[in-house]
Amino acid sequence: MTWSRVAVVVLDGLGCGELPDAAAYGDVGSSTLANMAHAVGGLCVPCLGSLGLGCILPIDGVPPAAPPRGDYGRMSEKSPGKDSISGHWELMGVSPVPAMPTYPHGFPQEVLDLLAPLVPDGFLANEVASGTEIIQRLGECHLRTGKPILYTSADSVLQIAAHEDVLPLAELHTLCAAARAVLTGHHAVGRVIARPFAGSPGSFARTRGRRDYPLSPPPNLLDALATAEVRVGAVGKIAEYFSGRGITTSDPVEGTLGQMAALRRMVVDPTLGFVFANIEDFDMLYGHRNDVPGFAAHLAEFDAMLGDLLPVVAPDLLLLLVSDHGNDPTTPSTDHSREHALLLAYPGTGRSLGVRATFADVATTVAEALGVPWDQGVSRSFRAPCP
Repeated sequence: MTWSRVAVVVLDGLGCGELPDAAAYGDVGSSTLANMAHAVGGLCVPCLGSLGLGCILPIDGVPPAAPPRGDYGRMSEKSPGKDSISGHWELMGVSPVPAMPTYPHGFPQEVLDLLAPLVPDGFLANEVASGTEIIQRLGECHLRTGKPILYTSADSVLQIAAHEDVLPLAELHTLCAAARAVLTGHHAVGRVIARPFAGSPGSFARTRGRRDYPLSPPPNLLDALATAEVRVGAVGKIAEYFSGRGITTSDPVEGTLGQMAALRRMVVDPTLGFVFANIEDFDMLYGHRNDVPGFAAHLAEFDAMLGDLLPVVAPDLLLLLVSDHGNDPTTPSTDHSREHALLLAYPGTGRSLGVRATFADVATTVAEALGVPWDQGVSRSFRAPCP
């Protein structure tokens, strides 16, 4: 099969079983898809199943297809950590991504001193916390004092939460952009994240105005595509994650329904040689909230949307469904989990792609399909057998 176009769709947080070093991250036993399926008595994902999802690992309700319509496998992350930034960058050929600072005990005074000119009255919290829990716990104090809520997680992130009536969305975004600018050197966190919320005490809820301010990535496949004059379409957070580099057109739409609609428009646009999409709600709305039934139901909804998309995929387009990390909703943790990433390729011949040594095999496969020079020496095309 020869392809002239490729689409990579990241199903954010859909991990496929713990990596060998999961113990170092406190993630032994994490397996987002398998554990979730078992907890709800089986998943209902006939389209994903037909592509080979049940051939990757045992998943209740998803028997191995015989034969699958796609090729299937899973990928190991070569980079340290389990963050969306490192996962996406490695997918685009940065392997391994350099380690980024984490703050398991909150931010040190040195970081607070860097932020002090931005918020003279200081912050609330400064701790490792679940974003949904901390706004319930400190939201009323935030309304009373006006102080933004500062927190982090197991990932390399600095998060600032504020009620939209206290700190309007534009001002929160300005604050987070300024924080991004001062966090450099050994405090260069992977992402600064604006976390707006609304509501009243007892019923605070996050709103859709989240914005990520990541580090600018090292040279990657998107830069090579730009040099080769390949037009690139991005959906969701992709442009944020890559500082807009190498991207011709971007639709930063939020929510799976809107993101799948944008993806559909781009995969039928013959002028776009590469389409890169992030479908975030699995992770953001369900994984981080340990909402097992919600996660399973949303995956079924996505599966139906995917079933509607596949008939419009032209024969010359290779569709790769991947993930960037796990987010097992069945564990006590609300953080990402250190897991293998999903890998499904459509159309395919029903073959196993094995366990890839790095997410960067995606970049090498894309480059090969599009005829773009790309040889980082650390990855292999899916056309080459897994060593």
